[in-house]
Amino acid sequence: MKVNIFDVAKKSGMSIVTVSRVLNNAPTVREKNRQKVLDAIKELNYSPNSAARTLVRGKTGVIGLTITALNDTVFDGVVQSVLENLKLNGYVLAISIAHELGNESFDASNFLFHHDRVDGIIVLSTLQEEAYIADLERKKIPFVMIDSHSEHNNVPTINVDNYLGGYEATKHLIALGHKRIAHISGQYAFLSARQRKEGFTDAMIEAGLSPSMIIEGEFGTYCGHSIMQNWIAQGNQIPSAIFAADDMIALGVIRSLMEAGYNVPGDVSVIGYDDQSFANEVHPRLTTIRQPVGQVGEHAVKILMDLIQGKQTKNTKLQLKPELIFRESTAKYKGDIN
Repeated sequence: MKVNIFDVAKKSGMSIVTVSRVLNNAPTVREKNRQKVLDAIKELNYSPNSAARTLVRGKTGVIGLTITALNDTVFDGVVQSVLENLKLNGYVLAISIAHELGNESFDASNFLFHHDRVDGIIVLSTLQEEAYIADLERKKIPFVMIDSHSEHNNVPTINVDNYLGGYEATKHLIALGHKRIAHISGQYAFLSARQRKEGFTDAMIEAGLSPSMIIEGEFGTYCGHSIMQNWIAQGNQIPSAIFAADDMIALGVIRSLMEAGYNVPGDVSVIGYDDQSFANEVHPRLTTIRQPVGQVGEHAVKILMDLIQGKQTKNTKLQLKPELIFRESTAKYKGDIN
């Protein structure tokens, strides 16, 4: 039997009027009562009639999200969190995948960027953010940036503290007794890559160690594999530990080491970043830095809802904390291997 607004009112213990106000994002509802209604909506899996809500609010009932790819489980997790939180607010999600190829220029205007199509936009990790910001501001569409690659004034942004993540990853290796620690970074075009490298550098200097073993790479398995292959082929002393800027790079590093007969973590410890879905399934299970994807999506929706209702300023900036996940690919230093 289809759940209706009366069922939500009964379940929450609130009046029909209060439930209706929550569904229409009215600012007059007490936060405690709003939460009771939202909890009842979630428990009953209630889906408001979007067409009826659009008539009441004079809005589309749709939030747009633009992303460059859906083959990243961290971004997938953010999108899923956004979807779930939008549902609680009675909105549906429309996704645009904008393929960004190298440095080629393209029209940054997105088909979702129109008032008659969406009530707001979530921009997830695009290298074309300057053009997107200009377009959205010109059209006066509320928006939130996730994983921005530059510092922006008066732009609502949600980022994970990548400096802290790089710092904690390196401190973890140092605490295990490693001194010859290398870092393979992502492309410096990404703010996250630059900040993770800065965290690595500061942690090394703080411990009295040299941060000289840094190679700029690219996010991806091929990068980690090829860089590690070259390192081994050159006959140089292999570092006892490697901080890879993402889990894909780490996976490539581990594969190259194992192909050359090295044991991970017996000979070389490897730590990644992101906690992709495969990190707990590969052998050895990957030590990594977990991004709080659920929190990212939740905060993005909250800020955007407030912007749409005129309750939030544009200079909102959130920086969420990552988490070290200690698994099997890192271990105590056992001495130089060559």
